[in-house]
Parts: sequence; structure tokens; C-alpha cells
Amino acid sequence: MKTAKPFLKWAGGKSQLINEIENSLPQDFNKKEFTFIEPFVGSGAVMFWMLNKYPNIKKAVINDINTDLTNTYITIRNNVREVIEQLDEWQSQYHQFINDSDSRKEYYYEKRALFNTRESDNVVQASLFIFLNRTCFNGLYRVNKSNGFNVPIGSYKTPLICDEENLIVVSKLLEKVEILNGDFEDTLFHVDKNSFFYFDPPYKPLSNTSSFNSYAKDEFNDNEQIRLRDFCEKLNSNEHYWMLSNSDVKGKNPNDNFFDDLYSNFNINRVQARRSINANPDKRGVLNDNLGKSLKGRAIRTHSFSFEKKEKGVQTNATIPFAIAA
Repeated sequence: MKTAKPFLKWAGGKSQLINEIENSLPQDFNKKEFTFIEPFVGSGAVMFWMLNKYPNIKKAVINDINTDLTNTYITIRNNVREVIEQLDEWQSQYHQFINDSDSRKEYYYEKRALFNTRESDNVVQASLFIFLNRTCFNGLYRVNKSNGFNVPIGSYKTPLICDEENLIVVSKLLEKVEILNGDFEDTLFHVDKNSFFYFDPPYKPLSNTSSFNSYAKDEFNDNEQIRLRDFCEKLNSNEHYWMLSNSDVKGKNPNDNFFDDLYSNFNINRVQARRSINANPDKRGVLNDNLGKSLKGRAIRTHSFSFEKKEKGVQTNATIPFAIAA
């Protein structure tokens, strides 16, 4: 059977980093049953990989503040055939406009307007979410203060909107996943004795013009980053494993010690990752000479990664090399 993979394109997706994660996990990670919890699931790249890789996961819990996203996960799990039927219809219609850019734009913006009414049933709303993700600019999800999705159309001529085979295996895998829609701290109510948290929160912007974290109508600001740190401290005190990644603001400003100060009790390692979200290729250059080489015009970007575990009541910090594609 085909292995389930993310059904969404996603800014900051982790598919390129799976090997880094695997190499950073404890050697006995596949020996004991544990609960996997991802409070900011996004495209679910880590979640899909974990569930495919580790049969000793006895329970999986994913959460996101984005109601549109969690509805899509739930609907794929519960009504995948209806979603496939709807997407297949829209894909056929959209591909008819391959040589008619005006009609293609009209079709896209009609679907975007329908999505923003949020008056459709769950199947249509989830299908709209996937359609827009596959046809918008760079698969970006961004909303305004009124929670209106406002990403313009992408330049793809014949995008794969309906990946039937993958949606079927995704639906099957999600049968063993509890899907939550709420604050990240609520996931604490779902821990077991052996629990592993992976955090990939909305990133702290590297500049005033690079903020792509308008992911929900409520901003994930510095106070939220501090609250997340406090939550990680709580997990540590309860002897749970956790990993966390975020943008490295020092890569842009060497004097910005926000995360170094915030996670001063933990080891932080910095590695490089591609940055590819920009309409202007000239702005995808290297952000800092210390960040490495250019990859075909896409910037190299450094990110932070922290891993904390306790063993027999003794704190041990493990330095984790990790990169985030953003």
C-alpha cells in the first residue's frame, strides 16, 4: 500500500527534514509505546512520517488553531470519497482553462469567495481548502483580520488538485488520530506516561516584511512565544520528551537574542534551510553570509531546534541539528 504523505503544500513544511529528526531521536525510541502529540500540525509532514515509521505509537493527537485546517483533516478521515469526488470535478473544470488565464482567474476567485463565506457543508469546505491550497500562490495559507483567505492565484497550469490515491491512504491513517482544534496548551490533557511532543509554531518574522504567520486571525506574537516556552518548561517538569523549531532571528540580526534568552535553559543548535516564499526571485538571496551557500536563487535560512528529555529524574539536554523550510 502507498505510504500516506501530506496532502497539502505548506509554508515551512518539514518533509525535507525527516532525516534530521530521525537522527536526533533517542536510540531506544522504537522500543517503547508512546503517545505522539503535535500541537501545531500544519501539513502534518512529521505526523505522517512518525505514524508510518513507528508502529509503537499507541496514540496520536494533532491540534491546530486553524479551524479550516482541522475541519479538512476530520473530513478526509470521515468522508474521503465525497472529498475525492468534489475535487475531481473541480480539477477537470480548472484544467479546461489551461490556455485561458482570465477564465482560470475568475474560477479561482469564485472558489476563494465561496470558501470565505464558510457557509458550505464540511465536505465542500474541506474540498475548497484543498483546491485553494493546490492553486494559490506557493501553497500559502494567509488570512486577514476578518479571517478571510486572501492569497492570490498561483501560476500553475495544470496542478494536481485531486490526488485520489494519497487521500485514501491518508484517510486510513487518520483513523487512529485524535484531531483537536484549540489552543496548544490544551494538548496537555491528552498526555500519557510516555509522550513525545513536536512543536512547529508560527515563526517569529525575520523582518517587518517577511511575516507569513498570519495563519489565523489572532497573531502569534512574542507573548505567545513566551507562553509556549513556559509550556515546554511544564512538559520538562513532567518528564515528557519534546522538540521545538522556530526561525532564527540571529541569522538576520546577530544582536537579536530573543530565542537564545528565551530558551537559555536548553541547548540550541542552528542549521540551514531553504526559503522559497517570495514572489520576487531577487529577494530569495542569501539572508546572511553566515547562513551558507545559495541554492538556485533560494535563500539559505538558519533555524533553531531544541530537544529536551529527562531520564531517571536527571535533566539531560540534547543538541539537535534541525532546519525548517520557510
